Amino acid sequence: VQLQASGGGLVQAGGSLRLSCAASGFSLDSYAIGWFRQAPGKEREGVSCISSTSTYYADSVNGRFTISRDNAKNTVYLQMNSLKPDDTAVYFCAADPSHYYSGSYFCIGGGMDYWGEGTLVTVSS
Repeated sequence: VQLQASGGGLVQAGGSLRLSCAASGFSLDSYAIGWFRQAPGKEREGVSCISSTSTYYADSVNGRFTISRDNAKNTVYLQMNSLKPDDTAVYFCAADPSHYYSGSYFCIGGGMDYWGEGTLVTVSS
């Protein structure tokens, strides 16, 4: 099981980025998938998690970020719009086979079994 996140970079406040998480060794459509981030000096935060039952967004990104899947490409995306300097962090994608739990279960406290390398997002003011 491998996850590879990409798409990070430097963007000005108000701009957009799309992160990708490509999976290999398993089919994403039977897993819950999450995007997490960790800023310097801060704890890891669940940004958005999607399961077979629900989708969760953190309050800080709700209305600006959108998580989506492309099962044919075995890839999950995080579209990030109206970016703010506070969104600066290393973003990680993760997966868990317990896809029947809610998205909030994973993002708020559950964690996930499989993790990819992070991709850095820097938003300048």
